Amino acid sequence: MKIHYVLGLSLALLFAGCGQQTQQREKAPTRVRTEVVAPASADQSQSYVGVVEENEATAVSFTSMGTVRRVLVSEGQSVARGQLLAELDDTQARNLLDGARASMTQAEDALARYGQLHEKGSMTDAQWVEVQSKVAQARSQLAVAEKNLADCRLVAPVSGIVGRRNVSAGETAMPSQAVVTLLDITSVKVRFSVPEAEMAAITPQSPTSIQVEAIGREFQGGRIEKGVQADALTHTYDVRVRVDNKERALLPGMVAKVALKRGEASNLGKHGIAQPLLSQGGGEVSVPLTSVQRRPDGSLFVWTVAADNTAHRTSVTIGDSRGNRVEVLTGIAEGTRVVTEGYQKLSEGTAVIY
Repeated sequence: MKIHYVLGLSLALLFAGCGQQTQQREKAPTRVRTEVVAPASADQSQSYVGVVEENEATAVSFTSMGTVRRVLVSEGQSVARGQLLAELDDTQARNLLDGARASMTQAEDALARYGQLHEKGSMTDAQWVEVQSKVAQARSQLAVAEKNLADCRLVAPVSGIVGRRNVSAGETAMPSQAVVTLLDITSVKVRFSVPEAEMAAITPQSPTSIQVEAIGREFQGGRIEKGVQADALTHTYDVRVRVDNKERALLPGMVAKVALKRGEASNLGKHGIAQPLLSQGGGEVSVPLTSVQRRPDGSLFVWTVAADNTAHRTSVTIGDSRGNRVEVLTGIAEGTRVVTEGYQKLSEGTAVIY
């Protein structure tokens, strides 16, 4: 009896301990990211996420089909104009060239011998023209054979960086199949999408700054190129900013954060005349677009953090969006702490840590 009592007491204490641990885990605060909202000032930069693109890309290919004997460059390698990139097996091309040279020698010999007969009047003009035609044909065939042999060598038409190598030794290269792609990255373009409502405020001279986390550097943007065809689904336009890249630190595909400064140069109208910026409404604040959530009934809310570090749904109404932020007209005021990341894990009253 005593043994059963001790065993039961131990199990009870064990379950109680597990329950306390479970309760402690349930009460552990949820980690989120937050920001304290501030007024949507008129000089606030518009932020976009873009991707780095090469200035130009040149696909280099053979003009005829053949077996690749060797490829002399690798991806990321810098090459100069005229540098040998790859070679085809030229056995057949050399054989054809040897045959063309033999035919040319024979035709020239016949031209010399029949020329004497023609001068003595022992050959008609028609026969003499035929001999000359065979020489011209042999010369043409020789030129073609020489070009076929030369085409077995693939050289760089421009200087650049090897972006992609598509074939290897032993493979069969097809005509116009890109063997390598050469990229000009001495200057690059950063492409990002802009909502149609914001396109009018962007000019070729709008000042921009480019931040690239992959290399931990910031660059000053140059001239802006605006696309003229909108995406049918998102109604956004592609905008490209030129960036000097003589050090070749920026590589195609890198993600960049573009800050478009809304200063004097960015509020020019359609004809390049400075226009006043739209009023932001003195007491209005802005939050990231992703912070605004929608209830099943269509109403909007954001997760706010109270003084006791608990999360609560706060109804809001929003105004215009600028970049990746949106104005909040009602619901929250300056100084409110809003959850920007991790809100998917929240429920009303959840304790948070940030």
